[in-house]
Amino acid sequence: MGGPTEKTGVPLAERMRPKRLEDIVGQEHLIGPGSPITKAFRSGHIFSVIFWGPPGSGKTTLAKLMGEDANIPFHSFSAVTSGVKELRQIIEQAKMVRATSDRSTILFVDEIHRFNKAQQDAFLPHVESGLIILIGATTQNPSFEIISPLLSRARMMTLNPLSKEEIKTLLLRALEDRDRGFGTVDIEIEPHVLEYMVELAQGDARVALNNLESAVYYASGGRDEAPVRLDLKTTEAALQKKALPYDKDGEEHYNLISAFHKSMRGSDNQASIYWLYRMLMAGEDPLFICRRMIRFATEDVGMADPNALQVALAAFDSWQKVGPPEAELALAEAAVYLASAPKSNTLYLAEKAVKQEIEKSGALPAPLHIRNAPTALMKKLGYGRGYLYPHNYPGGRVEQEYLPKDIKDRAFYRPTDRGFEREIRKRIGERKKE
Repeated sequence: MGGPTEKTGVPLAERMRPKRLEDIVGQEHLIGPGSPITKAFRSGHIFSVIFWGPPGSGKTTLAKLMGEDANIPFHSFSAVTSGVKELRQIIEQAKMVRATSDRSTILFVDEIHRFNKAQQDAFLPHVESGLIILIGATTQNPSFEIISPLLSRARMMTLNPLSKEEIKTLLLRALEDRDRGFGTVDIEIEPHVLEYMVELAQGDARVALNNLESAVYYASGGRDEAPVRLDLKTTEAALQKKALPYDKDGEEHYNLISAFHKSMRGSDNQASIYWLYRMLMAGEDPLFICRRMIRFATEDVGMADPNALQVALAAFDSWQKVGPPEAELALAEAAVYLASAPKSNTLYLAEKAVKQEIEKSGALPAPLHIRNAPTALMKKLGYGRGYLYPHNYPGGRVEQEYLPKDIKDRAFYRPTDRGFEREIRKRIGERKKE
């Protein structure tokens, strides 16, 4: 019989591809009410666009739906497997269509970033003339990979990785769909197995559906006999990936992030990488890890290495813009940098000291000479009087009071002699001498 996954010979992910715009899960910012794509579908006016997003986010689906909705010739072209010869043939066919019906032709270019500059230049004039409506899909930042003239003639739309709830919705839909999915198969799936598959997918719908198909086929033994039971052990064996014990709302969640934080604080590079990947492989939200590294950069490294914050922010930005698996290395780079950086918690201590002082002394008034004086009355009252403009003095510094009178001798921030704080301490010392 071939088993429950081989009835059509078409992979589950392809069978479950949405046939209507309304069936797409996620990307509400692009297909919600009043969005440019929704308006294009309703009006029939399809425009050139480049979809930028991670694998399995719906780029190809949107492109195909736009082609079907427009009711004009549609050609799918892969920048990986096709060449200039095939592109020229499509252009010639498009010219014939234009000559006989005055219609444009949609050209969908998958992995468009794989085209070099000369190849992109080749179909630029045809996009400009309206002969070709270009729909491109790329996992790379178009700003770096697509030539400017082409970018200026196409809208750029960003797709996000699907959320865990959206991936779960797709899996449940595949389990219930009687025509395209497993709705006619008696499948018993344990709830935590579904969660496991959601975590493994990392926002990629294709990965999620492929994993489900593999697990069902493995559990069925390739036979149509019912029922098919999917427990954790069977699913791990099918996907060759072990589910690491991890409860993101429970003790293990806090244990691992604590181990990660303390390993970086202890300047242990090896342990920092280990705990980082323990969390990533168990399905922790990478942006949660990035937020903790940003906090670490300011609390435990601070001014001992001001670049630490930039590295942590770059990791956060990398994950948002690139996603898995490429951006995992960006997180690893940040973890190693933070673990290796000189440590100082003086900013954290200064923050605590400042907050305590404000709670204790209340809203002390700013000294008159450093207050703002936008009106004549304020100037008459002494606002800004006696202020010494530092740039008018040697070295751009001049001695005057900046703190309220009652706490003018308080020192909240006390730099150490570690890393860059040694330089800050030196500067403060020089200022006092002057």
